[in-house]
Amino acid sequence: MRKSAIIGLITIAICVGFLISLNAGTSNYSTFSEAAKDSREFHVMGYWEKAKGMYYDAQKDANHFAFYMKDEKGLVNKVVYNGTKPQDFERSEKLVLIGKMKDDTFYASKILMKCPSKYNNDLVEVKEDGQVIKYN
Repeated sequence: MRKSAIIGLITIAICVGFLISLNAGTSNYSTFSEAAKDSREFHVMGYWEKAKGMYYDAQKDANHFAFYMKDEKGLVNKVVYNGTKPQDFERSEKLVLIGKMKDDTFYASKILMKCPSKYNNDLVEVKEDGQVIKYN
């Protein structure tokens, strides 16, 4: 075999190895149960469980925000975020948490929110008795 062919094969092998290593670092969305099995960082998508409320007291500890979230499989879990409560958290439709599970609590290092569009064409009427009526 010629020297140039060997160098070409080695170069191709290095490129393939590099591409595989880039792909290994990407992650898909997981659930709380998947995050509980491993100690690495996961992306968990879900919805804020409004009925369970949230805890944030800026005067006591401005860097502690806790709430409950329901993941895509319906599992509700406590979430603790060591940072200030994100602006418009209450208006968010969907959440993506990046973090780790420890002792049945998900410790988020980042919170990404999908807020409702300001260009939403649906009109909503809330009556005095709390009934919500949507108009398209």
